[in-house]
Amino acid sequence: MSRFAGRIAVITGAGSGIGRALACQLAADGAVLAISDVDEIGLAETVVRARALGARVRHDRLDVVDRDAVLAYADSVAAEFGAIHLVVNNAGVAHTGDVLDMTFGEIERVMDVNFWGVVNGTKAFLPHLIASGDGNIVNLSSLFGLIAMPGQAAYNASKFAVRGFTEALRIEMLIAKQPVKVTAVHPGGIKTSIARNGTATGALDAGLLADFFDAKLARMEPAKAAAIILRAAAAGRPRILVGVDAWVLHLVGIVAGAGYERLFARAAKRVMPSGKRPPARAFPLNAPDATGRSESEASA
Repeated sequence: MSRFAGRIAVITGAGSGIGRALACQLAADGAVLAISDVDEIGLAETVVRARALGARVRHDRLDVVDRDAVLAYADSVAAEFGAIHLVVNNAGVAHTGDVLDMTFGEIERVMDVNFWGVVNGTKAFLPHLIASGDGNIVNLSSLFGLIAMPGQAAYNASKFAVRGFTEALRIEMLIAKQPVKVTAVHPGGIKTSIARNGTATGALDAGLLADFFDAKLARMEPAKAAAIILRAAAAGRPRILVGVDAWVLHLVGIVAGAGYERLFARAAKRVMPSGKRPPARAFPLNAPDATGRSESEASA
């Protein structure tokens, strides 16, 4: 029987990707779900799938940046179910742009969702996890929380911050002997919509960059990633890398030390697209905007 059978599991960013896969696997394992997203259409689809697997599901539109809303949500979930055993802070967004070109607002938006969203969820639910006597908190960082990539400075900053925050929290729980297991997750390329729903700075073409991610980098299915994450959480592992790419690039960073930056700079010049938009005449006049916002965190 799954460790989470009969337990109350909270997942943010559950409208697609890893968040949806986690919800469905937990539903199949007999967990009770409280899931949320800003994407109400995607969230509704996750609810249908989870209920078809026999789960009791509470679903809410929730913006993890809204601290007061997250705090109220945590208290409401605890009041409804009586306890909370697992929290997965999964919501996130992607943005591509060089530091020189990005606006402060673009950087702040990524930090608000990816980092402060995790902080808000952790702070709101941690007392309830402690009170359960057997809690798990799982925070989604990224491969890009272990190594840096050009054009990903904002995303890197947010995911490195999640890693540091989560690792410090784990140490604090150990010192205080609190009954909460803490896990930081570092996925590589997962087949989700995070790149497709991502944004890009200035003349960069978010659609072109998403095509590259989907075709060249996204290798693992969300369901497989979810299974790896839940096994790690159940075992109380402090850190889990998801995907061969995550392991390989992380090891390159360890072996090469700071020298990996030059290696990655050379590799990026050879294999990564410029991301620049072709001349306007190459696009139909009614071409859709390729940017958007999603709360479903999945991958580097």
